[in-house]
Amino acid sequence: MAEISSKIDKSSKIAVLCGGMSSEAEVSKRSGKGCYEALKRLGYKNAELVEVDENIASKLKEGKYEYAYNALHGKYGEDGCIQGILEILKIPYTGCGVMSSAICMNKEYTKRILSTCPDIPMAKSVFIQKGENLSEKTADLKFPVITKPVSEGSSFGMTKVNSREDLKSAYDEAIKYNDDVLIEEFIDGVFVTVGVLERDGKNFATEILEIRPKNEWYDFEAKYTVGMSEFILPANLAPELTERTKAIAVKAHETAGCRGVSRVDFMIGKDGIPYVIEINTSPGMTETSDLPAQSKVMGISYDDLVQIILNGAGLNK
Repeated sequence: MAEISSKIDKSSKIAVLCGGMSSEAEVSKRSGKGCYEALKRLGYKNAELVEVDENIASKLKEGKYEYAYNALHGKYGEDGCIQGILEILKIPYTGCGVMSSAICMNKEYTKRILSTCPDIPMAKSVFIQKGENLSEKTADLKFPVITKPVSEGSSFGMTKVNSREDLKSAYDEAIKYNDDVLIEEFIDGVFVTVGVLERDGKNFATEILEIRPKNEWYDFEAKYTVGMSEFILPANLAPELTERTKAIAVKAHETAGCRGVSRVDFMIGKDGIPYVIEINTSPGMTETSDLPAQSKVMGISYDDLVQIILNGAGLNK
């Protein structure tokens, strides 16, 4: 890929937002540290690492930051909350805006928005709200299923359930994180993920990453422990399926109103259909995260990836 030029003055004061108040705070600190160090290498001398807490609005005002690089994950950082604060403070920021962040953080509402586009396949699922009858709502689902808190990331609270007898305990685990739970039929197939980036106003897909977890499925341990997953880059897919999956990733990104960066996760079933599982609007940027690996195989270094994402904030000023 051609050299990535900066759209932002390198003397600008940039807050790299990390940590936060979600269950993904520690992962976010790792992402933030990586992005901060990359910005320093890129020549942004006034970049600062800012840990987010309930006083973040005051910190941002007092710091007189000109841009915010969002390396937050999970609640308050990936759901439209921090984006709303930044909008009020008129600080341009990286990644998705308020609406798309809020939609994509909620797995059920993501599915409702994406269902407006018939070209985006998704697994059959049911949405369980607090107080609803679990047995009645799930009566038509085929097992195994995956239980998911609707507004968590990094696989927190998720369980693969092989039989109906085990569903209640998995549901109880999910509601420790959210009152609302998505229960989705498990697709037996290949797990792949595709980054979507924006350059010069155009969205494009990264190479497809196929992930073969050592565990039964791609859980928290498999995601964040070195050696617990095998990364196949590019994914071992037929050319036609590769192009179809990339096209669906970009379509999902655009349908959900995303901007700048996202990562779209798929299960490619044994029927050869790439089913969209979810959209991540603030993908991990740790040393084991998917997006940096996907970009690297395209010739986009970690530092170049950080620059591409930062440029999105410059375009939104």
